[in-house]
Amino acid sequence: MKKVQVANIDISNNMPFVLIGGPCVIESESVVMYLAERIKEITSGLGIPYIFKASFDKANRSSGKSFRGLGMEEGLKILQKVKEVYNVPIITDVHETHQIDRVAEVADILQIPAFLCRQTDLLVKAAESGRVVNIKKGQFLAPWDVSNIIQKLEDSGTNKILLTERGTSFGYNNLVVDFRSLEIMKQFEYPVVFDATHSVQLPGGKGNASGGQREFVPTLSKAAISVGVSAIFMEIHHDPDNALSDGPNMVPLANLQELLSTLKRYDAITKGY
Repeated sequence: MKKVQVANIDISNNMPFVLIGGPCVIESESVVMYLAERIKEITSGLGIPYIFKASFDKANRSSGKSFRGLGMEEGLKILQKVKEVYNVPIITDVHETHQIDRVAEVADILQIPAFLCRQTDLLVKAAESGRVVNIKKGQFLAPWDVSNIIQKLEDSGTNKILLTERGTSFGYNNLVVDFRSLEIMKQFEYPVVFDATHSVQLPGGKGNASGGQREFVPTLSKAAISVGVSAIFMEIHHDPDNALSDGPNMVPLANLQELLSTLKRYDAITKGY
C-alpha cells in the first residue's frame, strides 16, 4: 500500500485517517481564520491529522451570479496566513494550467475538481509541480477508469497521488455513493479519500444553485471509514445555512467534534490500532 507524505502527515489506506476539511469557498479572511482555528483545536484534541481546505475560486457554480470567492491572489494570501498561523498543510482547487505554478507556492496539495479529472494538460502540469495531486473522481467516471488518470500523472513524473470518491450521478440532480468504488480504487494502492459532503450534494437541485442533504453525512462517513480509507474530506462551516457556497451539504462546526470522535472509533476497529 502506497504512502503519500504531506508536510509532516503520512497518508495511507492502512494508517489512521486524516481529516481534509474547511469551508467550501474563501468567504473572507475572518471566516477562514476562525474556522481553521476551531477545526485545528478539535482535531488536535482528538489526535487526528488535519489538512485545511478552502477554494479561492469556485469556477463551476450553477449560476453565473453566484459567489465564486475572492480570487487567486487574495485567496492565496489568506491560505498562506492559515498555513503559517496554525501550522497546517493546505489543499485548494486549480482549474486552469496557468494557475498551477502560483498556487503550488502555497498549497501542499493541488486538487483537480471532479469535472476536470480527465483534462490531460491540467493533470500533466499539476504532476510537474512537485506537489501532491488530489483527483476528485468525476461523477461520470467508473472507479476502474481512474487507472487512466493515474497513468497520466505517473507518466508526468509523480507518484504523489490521492484519489477521492465524491458520488456518482444517479438521474438528474442526485448523487449516490457506490461503496464498491472505494475498494476498487484501493486496488491501485494509492490513498483513497472519501468526500463526505459533496457525496450528499444535489447538483443544481435548487435550479440556480445546488441543494444537499447534510443529515446523511454521518451515515456515509461511517460507512466509508468502515471500508477503510486514508482520509475523510469534509466541508465545514459555523453557519452553513448562510454560507456563500454549498451550505446545504456542509457539516455544522457545532457537530464536528462528536462526528470525528465517532469516526475515530470506527477507524480503530477497521484498521486494528
